Amino acid sequence: MNNKIALELRNITKRFGTKVVANKNVSLTLYKNEILSLLGENGSGKTTLMNMISGIYFPDEGEILIDGQPAVIASPKDAYRYKIGMIHQHFKLVDTFTAAENIILGNNEPYKLKVVNSRVKEIASKYGFDIDPQKKIHEMSVSEKQTVEIIKVLYRGADILILDEPTAVLTPQEIEKLFAVLRRMRNDGKAIIIITHKLNEVMEISDRVSVLRKGEYVGTVNTSEVSEKMLTEMMVGKKVDLKIDRVSVEIKKPLLEIRDLTVKSDVGTTSIKDVSFYIRGGEILGVAGITGCGQKELCEAIAGLRPIASGSIMHDGSSIVGMSTREIINRGISMSFIPEDRLGMGLAPSFSITDNMMLKTYGDGHGPFVDRKSARARASALIDKLSIVTPSTETPVRRLSGGNVQKILVGREIESGPNVIITAYPVRGLDINSSYQIYDILNEQKQKGVGILFVGEDLDVMLALCDKIMVLCHGEVMGVVHAAKTTKEEIGLMMTGSLDKSELKEYGKAKDSNLSEEEWKNAEKEMEE
Repeated sequence: MNNKIALELRNITKRFGTKVVANKNVSLTLYKNEILSLLGENGSGKTTLMNMISGIYFPDEGEILIDGQPAVIASPKDAYRYKIGMIHQHFKLVDTFTAAENIILGNNEPYKLKVVNSRVKEIASKYGFDIDPQKKIHEMSVSEKQTVEIIKVLYRGADILILDEPTAVLTPQEIEKLFAVLRRMRNDGKAIIIITHKLNEVMEISDRVSVLRKGEYVGTVNTSEVSEKMLTEMMVGKKVDLKIDRVSVEIKKPLLEIRDLTVKSDVGTTSIKDVSFYIRGGEILGVAGITGCGQKELCEAIAGLRPIASGSIMHDGSSIVGMSTREIINRGISMSFIPEDRLGMGLAPSFSITDNMMLKTYGDGHGPFVDRKSARARASALIDKLSIVTPSTETPVRRLSGGNVQKILVGREIESGPNVIITAYPVRGLDINSSYQIYDILNEQKQKGVGILFVGEDLDVMLALCDKIMVLCHGEVMGVVHAAKTTKEEIGLMMTGSLDKSELKEYGKAKDSNLSEEEWKNAEKEMEE
């Protein structure tokens, strides 16, 4: 890192309305040849701050300097003019276009695709990207789509790059490749800001770390001089235990058995093919896989929200296939489903927290009147327990930050007292402190004998939290492994299909739902061997 400043923020303040101050007097510096990580809890103002740099918001107070000169960034077009490019967590690509067509999309200059393809290959060669400019987006993996987004801003001449949660949906091998690219970009003089919640990656890739807390600047430290624990204390303002305990409980028979399950996607393609496993009471079974490998369809099928093409879903030896969620509950299976689409499927965005708490019980036969007083009390208790930042229990959830919305969804589902929990990415978008609160809650449920299916993306967390991990690749099971007896690298290879633990594929394919305890123990012994 040299001492030449690429970007400087001076006393930046941003308000929304009269009550919400997202950023207050924030000042920080980004150097050329530097990778700076930006950390902070949910609602700390990280995204708002980056949105002002990239032209989506305009600061109410303070100034932004680029290369030492005051800059007025009133739109994304202004940001491009100042050679600033932001790579968002949710890609902004046209699926039916090629990589090259997406890269030049929005440029108001004449172009020839042959020239664009040549320029894209030149950028890819310089930084170590692997990309086919003529490949269509819908044919690409998540990693390839991210590559298109990064090359898009480089093509427009970006010298300052902002990446929002860039590793959230990548395998360990893909993360390693991305970090190698970022280091080459840094060495080429680029200035890079990374927003992430993964502290191990912060320690690996960044040169310095800036921390925000409740919208205010806490400080910037050299990464080589701090630990994960110190960074967490800077974010939270107090000491936090960063240990995930894999709780040991008594082995129980399966609550649910899934056999030879095949599920179709919304467009009719096969998302899940001949998948078999079981979920036992007091066990957390992780599901690892690259995004789009059938996790969503699997969860929805088990929860009774998606029809299955073939196979069976059993509870205590009886099929629950074709039953509605209400019928499943009436069978005594109190199942909670925490979907990845928190606002589209999990909650009603325009409803208050209180009203969203009532959604699980509305229509239970209590007559035409609803008990809002009880729901408000439960909402208030949830806000206190999970430290949800909200003006009141009557605030519409769409007005809250993503992390606080996720806490409401997780808290409501746990509060219903389930014996089976199906959860997809329950800590996505949550800060480190909130994430550990959720891990503790899941462990509490496990100790109560609840069976948990945990679809996750952070393999370090899955290895620490889960008892076993089932790995999917293109909708098929590559194997089920004991979390304590595998590695992140092995799971990464299974996720890409490079490693097929075929000897484990018969795991969970029970011939009889009512196996004896001895038979279950023998099955477990075979797995361990």
